[in-house]
Amino acid sequence: MATKKTAKKAATKRAVSPAKAVDAQLARYRSMRDFSVTAEPSGGSRAGAKGELPFVIQKHAASHLHYDFRLAWNGVLKSWAVAKGPSYFTGDKRLAVQVEDHPIEYGGFEGIIPKGQYGGGTVMVWDQGTWEPQAGHTDVDAALHAGSLKFTLHGTKLKGNWALVRMGGKAGGSAEKPNWLLIKEHDGYEYPADATPITEGMPDSVVTGRSIEEIARSEDHVWNSKETVEEKAPVSVTKKKSSATMRLPAMSRLPKERLPEFIAPQLAQQASEPPTSEGWLHELKLDGYRIQARKQGSNVQLLTRNGLDWTHRMPTIAAQVAALPVEDALLDGEVVVLTAQGTTSFADLQAAFEEGRRKPLTYFVFDLLHLDGHDTRELSLRQRKELLAQILEGAGEYVRFSEHLETSGEVMFRKACELHAEGIISKRANGRYISGRSSDWLKIKCVHEQEFVVGGFTLPSKGHAGMHGVGALLLGYYEGRRLIYAGRTGTGFTQKTHGILRTKLEELRRETSPFHETPRDSLRDHPIWVAPKLVAQVHFATWTADNLVRQAAFQGLREDKPAADVRREEPQPSASYAAPKRIVARTAPSASGGHAPVRLTHPEKVLDADSGLTKQMLADYYWAVADAMLPYIADRPLSLVRCPEGSGHPCFYQKHANHMLPPSVGSIEIADKAGKAEPYITFSTPEALASLAQIDVLEVHPWGSRNEDLEHPDRLIFDLDPDVEIGWKQLANAAAEVRKLLKQAGLESFLKLTGGKGLHVVAPIEPEYAWPVVKEFAHALMLELERQKPALYLTKMTKAARKGRIFLDYLRNERGATAVAVFSPRARPGAAVSMSLSWSELKLEERPVFSAASFSEWKKRLSRDPWKELPRTKQGLTAEALKALRVPV
Repeated sequence: MATKKTAKKAATKRAVSPAKAVDAQLARYRSMRDFSVTAEPSGGSRAGAKGELPFVIQKHAASHLHYDFRLAWNGVLKSWAVAKGPSYFTGDKRLAVQVEDHPIEYGGFEGIIPKGQYGGGTVMVWDQGTWEPQAGHTDVDAALHAGSLKFTLHGTKLKGNWALVRMGGKAGGSAEKPNWLLIKEHDGYEYPADATPITEGMPDSVVTGRSIEEIARSEDHVWNSKETVEEKAPVSVTKKKSSATMRLPAMSRLPKERLPEFIAPQLAQQASEPPTSEGWLHELKLDGYRIQARKQGSNVQLLTRNGLDWTHRMPTIAAQVAALPVEDALLDGEVVVLTAQGTTSFADLQAAFEEGRRKPLTYFVFDLLHLDGHDTRELSLRQRKELLAQILEGAGEYVRFSEHLETSGEVMFRKACELHAEGIISKRANGRYISGRSSDWLKIKCVHEQEFVVGGFTLPSKGHAGMHGVGALLLGYYEGRRLIYAGRTGTGFTQKTHGILRTKLEELRRETSPFHETPRDSLRDHPIWVAPKLVAQVHFATWTADNLVRQAAFQGLREDKPAADVRREEPQPSASYAAPKRIVARTAPSASGGHAPVRLTHPEKVLDADSGLTKQMLADYYWAVADAMLPYIADRPLSLVRCPEGSGHPCFYQKHANHMLPPSVGSIEIADKAGKAEPYITFSTPEALASLAQIDVLEVHPWGSRNEDLEHPDRLIFDLDPDVEIGWKQLANAAAEVRKLLKQAGLESFLKLTGGKGLHVVAPIEPEYAWPVVKEFAHALMLELERQKPALYLTKMTKAARKGRIFLDYLRNERGATAVAVFSPRARPGAAVSMSLSWSELKLEERPVFSAASFSEWKKRLSRDPWKELPRTKQGLTAEALKALRVPV
């Protein structure tokens, strides 16, 4: 459990018998020899006439280690030898020597080519998946002839857009083996120059999880290339090994029974802390669908936790269960989608089921309930899992044994949280399998996440009029027969889930509220009530004092759990296990609290030489100020300023989400001016904020509108940017004059340092007017101030005219513009903080300075934060104020 890579590798190796996995792989590629992967004739518009085009990359230890890059085309594998392997860094141009075409079947091979034969050495299937030519480059034959092939990969390791470009002149090599360059194109998948290369970070087989050395030692498959003749593919020979007898417990001692149709699953009780006593097995908590696999001969059923048959939705898993070396069995496990980081994502799982997105499903099996006419539920968990591990040898890539550790529960839990897992499940090693919830199984979560019943919804906001979607879902849970209101979630939806949810909810409309009591909070925005039948998976920061979820984000609908079974999940202390003191905070922290519970590489790395701020200190700072900072950045599109070399060195803005971001950081689809939707960064949890330190984020810049209503800003921001000749007193007076103008317009305002030499004046407003109106109001207000004192103020950005003056920047008030967040550090030497100020602090003799590194010296300010009233300040632009400034509406 020491690292994510080793944990994942161990799980893969236990779950897959290498020999049988390669057999299955070869069978899959042999099935392609009927040229079903053949493309349409040259010039055709589609890449695959009868099916998807596979690709494979084989790591090949021959006379020297290299990577064979192979694309299926016209019934063969077009092949290039890439000495250093592919790179996700766009600046790397990897030499790729084109070699002879290989038969399709060879793409499934992993094993040994005997010495003395062509290509003699060890071969690993390093990556595989499907490929397609990029739009505008679909004539593959012409592209190969011209020497410029652009394509998209959908692999386990390699994804996104790539190019193969043939070199010219002397560098082009020979006619038999021309030299090409393999290049990663700019997209959401690229790596920065200093990132760990994919060949080093993920060195092992994508099929068997083995290293190149392990494949060489096992010699379970041999490819005899000497027997290659024209029109005939080489022959793969599997070396025979003696099969060990499965070590079963004495079957006569187990109760006999017919294979049950279905067994109600054992459920875990939520606990606040992991057990510390001996006798527990600890597994990672998986974020997916609980599935029972019922195998009767060659017939397989995949059943949800309430007995629904979902076999048709998971045919690959069903096929691999059917191939298990037992006649009858009943397995218990979880179907998930694995992320690139090795964790599980319920949102991705929903996308696979609901939206038809291509995401591989993996079945992690953790229990055995019946075997070949015998009831195994009376065995201890340890015995059941030992037996299960043997049965799952050779199960295939998508049916895996769920690993466990018998280490300290405290250590396991801490490591799970560092790896961004949902938490752990602790199970009594000697426990029998008992249907229902019991303290023999305990779930301990790193974050708050549970199911809620949907009792109503609101319509999209004004800026999304006509959109077939929802504004927010109204959530609840059952106490007996009463549906208790638990708050709302208005974020986490994709463009597609918006439509899916709205369609389902429209069918459930009703006139009255389904909630036992309907708090006023649920009545804003004119809710539409629905029959309480849909169940939503929701991630949230914590429960408020009013028993409502805070900063909740929709993850997906759960089809496997009836609404009537949804209860509020509360940690239950139990006398049956020893519970230690809390080891990490899992809700928004106080200013006092310890290290942030996020995984950092090189925590000692210095991000600001002037103040000595390290990556660990930055993570701890974000964690400590999360409660104060999140109300102003949560559930908004964000731009991040990343400084890989620290402050004072080149930094860059990132506003689009990609796979390089921490798993807790989410995204929202936003259309650009051309209507193209792009994934913008957004998040709402303390863990997500603290995790920004891992990618060297020194500044956080939010939009002036929220995800639920992007087209209507809810704040006005005025940036007072002084020339170097302007002193603190003059700047302070300018902020006071802006405040005065806002008061005349009926608006209270709030003050903060920018972290540089300027000040921000911020006025919250109701999200009633679109961006152009709000921008024009801000512009007109600053023009009035400029008119009053033209020698001191200017509203144009011309740098030459700024000498001795204060630039009144109103341009933060337009769609897509951002301003540095309150409490955010700045990417400048000293890492000063954009600190909230009281208006009385304008009377200070000098401009105050606060740094992230000196947080311990000023953390008491958080308890008397001048901005505490900002979220509760309800005010808007009045018709009178707009008319007075001649702002058209």
